[in-house]
Amino acid sequence: MTATTSPVTIRDVGLRDGLQILARTVPTAHKIEWLHAAHAAGLRELEIGSFVPARLMPQLADTAALVEAARSLPGLVASVLVPNLKGAQAAIEAGAQAMLLPLSASRAHSLANLRKPPDEVVDEIARIRDWRDVSGSRCLLEVGISTAFGCTIQGRVDEDEVLRLVGAVLDAGADRVGLADTVGYADPLQVSRLFARAFEVAGDRLACGHFHDTRGLGLANVYAAWQAGVRRFDACVGGIGGCPHAPGASGNVATEDVAWLFASMGVPTGLDFDALLALRTSLAQRWLPGEALHGNIWRAGLPKTLLEEAA
Repeated sequence: MTATTSPVTIRDVGLRDGLQILARTVPTAHKIEWLHAAHAAGLRELEIGSFVPARLMPQLADTAALVEAARSLPGLVASVLVPNLKGAQAAIEAGAQAMLLPLSASRAHSLANLRKPPDEVVDEIARIRDWRDVSGSRCLLEVGISTAFGCTIQGRVDEDEVLRLVGAVLDAGADRVGLADTVGYADPLQVSRLFARAFEVAGDRLACGHFHDTRGLGLANVYAAWQAGVRRFDACVGGIGGCPHAPGASGNVATEDVAWLFASMGVPTGLDFDALLALRTSLAQRWLPGEALHGNIWRAGLPKTLLEEAA
């Protein structure tokens, strides 16, 4: 298998990133249906919630129940977002397999989102790593460096600062790290350049690209990151989700569109288009009626050329 056809992993983040921005709360039973449908579509990585105080994010207050449900699905790695040591302790106690620790490259965004400057967040990551090791847990620690390509509050984010933070979180004990275009500012040339430089710092521990389609460049940026060597991406069925500090954001790149991008190039993802589109229909008609969904494959369908090749 060549480098260009080696498999790509798509982690669907709808049950966390997708829901956190919405005012409504989806019942736990519906989330578990969603979880099972995503697994049936071939998704083997899902971000399913966040351990934050329920008063701040009631949409995700049932994360422990989702972790328990996810553990029954074969081959599934379910990750949860945790903002601090207390959240990490709750995640490990619930039996989470992986946790995502957010770190803003933008100081202004970090203060708005976590009420700490970036270096204090790095210190918290080190404490989480120490507590995890002492507890005997094997929960994977992944740091997502948000606003790596720009910030709606601060504006430009220096690439050297992003790279400094990549090295700092790995030195603090993170198992792997990813770069996120949280507010949809990135362009493909910037993505190619920054990921190439980040690989020089992190090597194979640079393990994820997270892109939003706010200004229509989401898939182009996924492709640029793939060309730079990234083989794992976050996405969201229906293109929902976003950052509360990104006004006008249209959401994450759509899982079904990212799957199509790679299928069109003969790159395997293990995903079933019919099942993905059925999942999107359930979002639109049953679990999130009235919410704006995004993406293109659901509207246009797969081209005959791909269907003929599949047959």
